[in-house]
Amino acid sequence: QVQFVESGGGSVQPGESLRLSCTGSLRFFGTYAMGWYRQGPGNEREFVASIRYTGSTNYADSVKDRFTISRDNDKNTLYLQMNNLQPEDTAVYFCHRWPLRSYIRDAWGQGTQVTVSS
Repeated sequence: QVQFVESGGGSVQPGESLRLSCTGSLRFFGTYAMGWYRQGPGNEREFVASIRYTGSTNYADSVKDRFTISRDNDKNTLYLQMNNLQPEDTAVYFCHRWPLRSYIRDAWGQGTQVTVSS
């Protein structure tokens, strides 16, 4: 089963930025659509953004104008650039093949913690 490793999280103040990275061991990384998800304190895991192998992207309304998902297939890496972070963005962020229903056998990584507070 596939499992991913997320990194780049940290503790920042509102308005600051972070860039998350996700790596995986998929042999044909560039052929898979990928997504970012997050789980805030006391909340269920929710969709954040997705990117197809063609580069087509989709975002949750809450992050659409602030976050940018991208990928570097040569490096087998997925990114999430998060600008103008707000306290509501505080969560553990995970990456996974997308859509989830097609890859439910993939294991979730440990995630990377993002904390936004004054």
